[in-house]
Amino acid sequence: MTTTPDPGAAGDDRRLHPWSWLFVLIGSVRQFLVPLLVLVIFGGRREDGVQLAVAGVAVAVLALLAVWRYFTYRYRIEGDSLFIRSGLLERSLRQVPFSRIHNVELRQTLLHRLFGVAEVTLESAGGSKPEAQMRVLRMGEALALERLIRHRGHAAGDATAQAPEEDAQTLLALPTAEIVRLGLVSNRGMIVVGAALALASQVMQDNLFRRAFDFVRGEASGYVASFDCGGPSLALAAIALVLLALALLRVFSVLLALVRYHGFRLQAHGRRLTVERGLLARVRSSVSRRRIQAWTLRESVLHRLFRRRSLAIDTAGAQLQGGEGGQSREPPELAPIATPAACDALLQDLLADAAWPPRDWQPLHPRAWLRLWLGDLVVAALLAAALCWHFGAWGLLGLLWLPWGGWLALRHARFAGWHVDARLVAVREGWWSRHWRFAEIDKLQALQLRQSPLDRRFGMASVWLDTAGAGAASPPLRVRHLPEAQARMLYVDLGREIARRRLRW
Repeated sequence: MTTTPDPGAAGDDRRLHPWSWLFVLIGSVRQFLVPLLVLVIFGGRREDGVQLAVAGVAVAVLALLAVWRYFTYRYRIEGDSLFIRSGLLERSLRQVPFSRIHNVELRQTLLHRLFGVAEVTLESAGGSKPEAQMRVLRMGEALALERLIRHRGHAAGDATAQAPEEDAQTLLALPTAEIVRLGLVSNRGMIVVGAALALASQVMQDNLFRRAFDFVRGEASGYVASFDCGGPSLALAAIALVLLALALLRVFSVLLALVRYHGFRLQAHGRRLTVERGLLARVRSSVSRRRIQAWTLRESVLHRLFRRRSLAIDTAGAQLQGGEGGQSREPPELAPIATPAACDALLQDLLADAAWPPRDWQPLHPRAWLRLWLGDLVVAALLAAALCWHFGAWGLLGLLWLPWGGWLALRHARFAGWHVDARLVAVREGWWSRHWRFAEIDKLQALQLRQSPLDRRFGMASVWLDTAGAGAASPPLRVRHLPEAQARMLYVDLGREIARRRLRW
């Protein structure tokens, strides 16, 4: 993606791209694609073609609405605001000040790239949907609008002069080898396959889905039965098939990672960060550093195998970036995969005066491991009961989960910790899969002191902290299982700091 001059004279009403109605139609059809397919394929066999007629009428209505939207949608730039006039029957005029725009995202599918256009999404901290979703603009106009917002977004703390596009500083770039590692450590392939199977079970008729499942199972059983070998050989063959399936899923995950993260580049344009990625569909998103509310470092077992971590952020408008409908999505990623040293260096640069990583992590309550293990006691009891119901006394082997769970709880409690200084509040949790979660104290909005009955029995308490923009995919920011007196002191001290400081978001 390259830059172009400013999008034209201020104050003039402008339309979207002349082919905008086509992309709106495609988006609408995509939303109703599954119901339309179900209607056409499984609506029953009729020689008069009623299903096709109904589907055709539905597509025609969607096309009419898309064309109507194109002719009723206008936008103009006036001063430091974007004005959008839209509406089919009920007209609206929306003013979006540039200083209130937290995130700017430019998205190009393969079809967008063929037409030389992009979809622009502008998001602020509040609301249940994006402030503006412009489908579509010419690529030059989209880039010029993004640059205009970057230069004129004079929110408090963002009034510094912006670096020119050509002086952008590259903070992180992922070569192909790193993206392959990302595919190997991710479970995206398994998630996609599982979602496809779930969709097939819902869309396909029950008997058809069952017949397909029985056919695959029968073929596999016949293939195994064709071998004239003993039990150990059959067990080895089954293990080999499982390993082959897992290997194929990893290959699929690598392919998905290459498509999603090809050409990943994180750049700094003055006070704004820009991420660009994608092989077929190109995505370019921009966010002000000031709008970052919280940070999350993740490290799974496979991450540790490759000596890598990932870094994601929460922004005040992140919960709106799910696509159409404003559904939730994964937190924005500044570093999908990088070495621990690279992640720490990136954080040190972006957090400016804050010291990262902290040196003095505070431990949890001495009996925190026992508190964590109690959950495994319940899991082991339920597992043993279910196994005994089906296999008799052999089900007691499910109690072997207890020593494993106790060992994990002990390792978790030893690794977990918390840190608070004049700038940051940070926690680290996990052991099998680890994460570090932290935020600037100026970004905290509320805090709670929480105690369950078990916490009171053990003399513990936890402090939960709230920031803007945290979604379901982000772990909560919480300092858990502290000695009660220490938790209350932390609660009072942080409450005093939050009340004294001005919220920056």
